[in-house]
Amino acid sequence: MIRRLIRQDLAWAGFILILAASFGLGQQWRLVRLSWTGGLPAHLELQREQRRRTEFQGVPTLNLAQAYELFQQGQALFIDARNAEEYAELHIPGAVHLSPWDLKEQGARPLAGVPMERQLVVYCGQINCDAALKVAENLQALGFRRVAAFLGGFQAWDQAGYPADTSK
Repeated sequence: MIRRLIRQDLAWAGFILILAASFGLGQQWRLVRLSWTGGLPAHLELQREQRRRTEFQGVPTLNLAQAYELFQQGQALFIDARNAEEYAELHIPGAVHLSPWDLKEQGARPLAGVPMERQLVVYCGQINCDAALKVAENLQALGFRRVAAFLGGFQAWDQAGYPADTSK
């Protein structure tokens, strides 16, 4: 009797599992198909770009070449939006550390004395990081007028062999 009940319970559990898996695959079939054909990374990148355009529509962005040109000209203050440990390990020379969390706690105090019209370039770790966009958006809300987010992040900067520093 008990064995029969256990078998029935296992059969029902298996049925529910198959039903849930079938429902999940049916609902996400497009993503499953994209994954099988190798198109999922491109699809996710497109989704990320569309979300960024909507969520951070007022934040100008820079590519690696544009950020490096501003660095070479000495016209911009670079702001590192990564966590403190990453900043301490390596950062763009002259960059000021200001993560989204620090900005929330301290406001713009780390930028005291920086003119509101100074060109600011905010970067984070890599291309799929939104911290630079968040910090740039918040700096704009605080009144800084020339703020841009460098989307390639420190990873692109470092891979290009551009200067990096460990001093604060």
